[in-house]
Amino acid sequence: MGNRLEQAGSPHSRRIIPMSYAIIGFGSIGQALARAFARNNIEVTVASRRPPEALLPQAQAIGPRVIPGTLQEAVKADVIILAVLFEGHRDIGKLLADWKGKTVIDAMNTNDPVETLDNLPSSAFAARSFPGARFVKGFNHLLSRTLATDPKVEGGHRVVFLSSDDEAATAQVADLAKRLGFAPVNLGKFDEGGALVQARGRVWGPLIFQDLFKQQP
Repeated sequence: MGNRLEQAGSPHSRRIIPMSYAIIGFGSIGQALARAFARNNIEVTVASRRPPEALLPQAQAIGPRVIPGTLQEAVKADVIILAVLFEGHRDIGKLLADWKGKTVIDAMNTNDPVETLDNLPSSAFAARSFPGARFVKGFNHLLSRTLATDPKVEGGHRVVFLSSDDEAATAQVADLAKRLGFAPVNLGKFDEGGALVQARGRVWGPLIFQDLFKQQP
C-alpha cells in the first residue's frame, strides 16, 4: 500500500510510483504527525493557511523530509491527513471539486452537538465535504504530546484506532500506520465501532485519549 501501480505505454508495461503524503494543518497535531513521518524517513508535505516560508523553521527542526507547501500543493498528494480545526474542514474540501483517487484521514475532533451534524458521526459529516474521497478516521484519539513521541516502546507499538465505511481505505491507512511505527486497530464503520473515538453530544467517546500499546506477536 506504500506504492501504486501506474500504466506506462503498453498494457504490459507498468511502473511502481511511491505514494505521496501531505498533512494539512501544522499545529500541535500536524507537527506530531510530521515527526512520525520524519522518524521513518518518509517524505511528507505540510501545509496550512500560512505561507510555506512561515512553516519552514518548524519543518526544518523536525527533519529534512518534512516539506512546507501551499494548500494547493498539499491536495495533490495521494494520502492527505486533516489536522485542522473541525470547523475548517469545509474550506479544505472546496480546494478540489472532485476528491476521487484521494485517501483523506480525519485526525480532527469536535464537540459540536450531533444535532448540528445532522445526527451523524463527525467523520461521516465531514466526509460530505470531500466528494469521491476514501475517508478514514484515524490518529485523532491521542493527545499531541503523546502522538509526537516514538510509538515503539519495549517491544510494543502504540495503538491508533481507525474507522471508515470503506474497508479498503482502512486497510490502506493501516499499512501507513504500521510504516509509521503504530499498531492499527480497525473499529469498523463510523457509526459502529468508530463511535468509540468520536464525540457525541459533547461527550467524548470512551477510547479518546487512551494511550494503549499492542505487543508484537
